[in-house]
Amino acid sequence: MIVIVLPDIAAEDRLLEAARRGDQDAMFKIYDSYFPPIYNFIRLRVEDRILAEDLASEVFLSLVNAIQKGSAPRHSLRGWLFRVARNHIHDHYSSRLTTTALDEWIPASSDYEPEARALRALDAEQARRALRMLVDEQQEVLVLRFGQGLTLQETADIMGKQVGAVKSLQFRAVQTLRQIMSQV
Repeated sequence: MIVIVLPDIAAEDRLLEAARRGDQDAMFKIYDSYFPPIYNFIRLRVEDRILAEDLASEVFLSLVNAIQKGSAPRHSLRGWLFRVARNHIHDHYSSRLTTTALDEWIPASSDYEPEARALRALDAEQARRALRMLVDEQQEVLVLRFGQGLTLQETADIMGKQVGAVKSLQFRAVQTLRQIMSQV
């Protein structure tokens, strides 16, 4: 099971501000903190590990370029990085979510998330088959919300949607997954 711990928002904003001022240590900390989750997010969509590493590296090059041009985000670094990663994926690849490591992304979150409990309870192969049957956006919302542990707002920002639309998409994804699993 992959567990990702991301910095809190206040620490993230301080780190981002330091990077905007040219602090190279801050950039190294951003890279060290965010490369693994960005790589894993991309890896779910790209079957080739080396290609996923290259795309993840491009995300951080985009951040460096944005900082140099003065167009880097002022807040929500995490959201910006995931949005750029998503854009790189969509620019270069329109393939469906790969399931090579999907069983690693079935969350081990607490019991207050019924969707996460249901996903954990599924046989990994059944889960892979069921998730493959979802449309791309439904797969993506489940990965962002439960695999990455992002908030509704962060997920909405990354996907370019309103929070209400993400809630509906997540609800439909979970409902569809339940229907698929009940037929298996």
